[in-house]
Amino acid sequence: MVTRLSNFFLRTLREDPSDAEVTSHKLLVRAGYIRRAAPGVFTWLPLGLKVKAKIEAIIRDEMAAAGAFEVHFPALLPRDPYEQSGRWTSYGDGIFRLQDRKGADYLLAPTHEEMFTLLVKDLYSSYKDLPLTIYQIQDKYRDEARPRAGLLRGREFTMKDAYSFDYTDEGQDASYMSQRDAYERIFQRLGLEYVIVAADNGLMGGARSEEFLHPTAVGEDTFVRSAGGYAANVEAFTTEAPEPVPFDADGSPVVFDSPNTPTIETLVAHSNAVLEGEYTAADTLKNVVLALTHLDGTRELVVVGLPGDRDIDEKRAEVAFAPAAVEPATPEDFARHPLLVKGYIGPWSPEGAVLGEESATGIRYLVDPRVGEGTSWITGANIDQKHAHSVVAGRDFFADGVVEVANVRAGDPAPDGSGPVELARGMEIGHVFQLGRFFAETLGLKVLDENGKLVTVTMGSYGIGVTRILAIIAELNNDEKGLIWPASVAPFDVQVVATGRDAVVFEVAEALSAQLDAAGLDVLYDDRPKVSPGVKFGDAELIGVPQIVIVGRGAADGEVELWDRRSGEREVVPVAEVVARLTAR
Repeated sequence: MVTRLSNFFLRTLREDPSDAEVTSHKLLVRAGYIRRAAPGVFTWLPLGLKVKAKIEAIIRDEMAAAGAFEVHFPALLPRDPYEQSGRWTSYGDGIFRLQDRKGADYLLAPTHEEMFTLLVKDLYSSYKDLPLTIYQIQDKYRDEARPRAGLLRGREFTMKDAYSFDYTDEGQDASYMSQRDAYERIFQRLGLEYVIVAADNGLMGGARSEEFLHPTAVGEDTFVRSAGGYAANVEAFTTEAPEPVPFDADGSPVVFDSPNTPTIETLVAHSNAVLEGEYTAADTLKNVVLALTHLDGTRELVVVGLPGDRDIDEKRAEVAFAPAAVEPATPEDFARHPLLVKGYIGPWSPEGAVLGEESATGIRYLVDPRVGEGTSWITGANIDQKHAHSVVAGRDFFADGVVEVANVRAGDPAPDGSGPVELARGMEIGHVFQLGRFFAETLGLKVLDENGKLVTVTMGSYGIGVTRILAIIAELNNDEKGLIWPASVAPFDVQVVATGRDAVVFEVAEALSAQLDAAGLDVLYDDRPKVSPGVKFGDAELIGVPQIVIVGRGAADGEVELWDRRSGEREVVPVAEVVARLTAR
C-alpha cells in the first residue's frame, strides 16, 4: 500500500534539538524518526519503527539460519531470580527497581540471563533436548547516570539477546561459533564495518568473550590491534611481565632529600640534579591510592604501584576491581591513614613496610606486571620531602598481587607476540560470550546425560544492540542536508515527489506510485498539494529514502527525474521506464 505524506504521521524540524550532541541524534529527531520523552528515553515514530523493523528482520533471518528460536520475556521481572544470582545487589544503582501495591520487589530488566536459564530448566531435563539456542528482541533498562548521544547511550534500548545451552564444552564451542558466524553475516548485511576484539570475561568467568566493535571516532571504547592480527579492548589487554632481574641480596635502598617533589615530573627533575645517572619517569614507581566501595557498602583502600610514565586507566580499573566501585582516595581517606604520606608514598621505608596486608597500615599493595622481581625503582620513602632510590622488588618490598590497571599505549607489545599495537576508538555493536556454568549452577539447571547422570548445563550469551546499530547507521549515512539510508534498512524503497500545481503532475505521480507498489516496492508518496517544491525537496533530503522520483514539469511529456539520494545524481527518464529501472537496482 502506498504511504501518502499528506496524511502520514510526520513533522520535520529545521533546527537541531538543543540537547543533541551527535549527528544521529540531531537528524533522527529532525527527520521525525524519534522524539525525546525523558533523558535517555525516546518515543518511536512511524519512520523510526520502520527502520528498526528492517534491522530486526535481518537479525531474525540470521538467527533462524543459525538454528535459534525466538521467545519473548516481559520487561518487568521479579526480584527472586536476580537475588539468587546476586545481581539484584551487584547492579547497584544501575537498574530501575520498583514495588507493586503489595510491596513485592520488581525490576525493569537490564538483561535476561536468569529468565532464560529458568525457562529452560522448567521445560528441559535431558541431554537429548540439547543443543538449544533461543533468543529475543526486547527492550532493556539501565539507569545511566549520564545518558547521552541519543540512541547511542540511553536508559531504554532494544537488544537482541540469545543464549545457547549445551551439556558439553565441545557443544558450547560449536554453539558459540555458530552465533559468532551469524553476527558476521548480520553486520555484513547491514553494511557495518566491524572489528572482532578479545573482551574481558567479567565476574561470571567463561572461557571466551569477544566484542564486535564498529571503528568510529565517537566510540566510547578504546581497543588495540597489531599488524600481526591481535585485537582486544583495553580492558582485556594483558601486559607481558619481564623476566626476573638478578639483584644484590645484600644491597639496600638509599633515602635522599627531595623537597617539593610530590609529582613524577618534579621527582624526575630533582633526581637528575642530585643523583648519579640519567632518569626518566619510567624509572620511578608511582603509588596511586584508590578507594573501593564494595557491594555491602564497606570502603577499602588499595595502593597500586606502577611505572611513573603510566597512569591508571579508569575502565581497566573498573574491570579489575569489579564489582566494587573505584574512585581516587579522598582527603578524608588520607586523614584516616596518617602513615600514608601523600606525595611521598612508597612500598618501603626505613621504618619498615608501610604497604601490604602484613604491613603497618594493612592496606593491600598491588603492582603492575612491569614491577617484576629484581626491578629497581626511585619511589617515595613514606617520609615527607624524602624519596629512596635502588628500591628493589622482591628484596625491599613484596606485593600482595598483580593488577592490570595501567593505561595501554600505542607501541606496547601485543601479548601474543604479533608486534606493537595501535589504539583506536570503537562503538560496541555486538558481544558473544561463553558464560560457562555460572547461571546454570546458581539456578540449578541440570540435565541427565547419556549415562543417566545429572550434569550442569553450559551456556553462551550473545547480544546485539538494535537501537544502537540504528544510530550508528545514521551516523555513517548522512550529509549536510539529512539522512541517506542504505537500501537494506531504509524506511521506504522509493519516495515519489509531486511538484507543481498542474493536475497532470499529480495524476502521473499517483499512477507511478501505484505501479511501483504493484512491483513490490515500498513507496512514500509526497502528495501534499499546497507545499512548495523547495519544502518537499528539503523533507526528502532530510528523511533519506535512497531513491527519489521527481514528478514535475516533464510529466505532461511523459518524463520524470530519478534522483539518487546518495550520489546526488539526477537523470531524466521516460515514465514508462521508471519501474524497470528502480526494481533492477
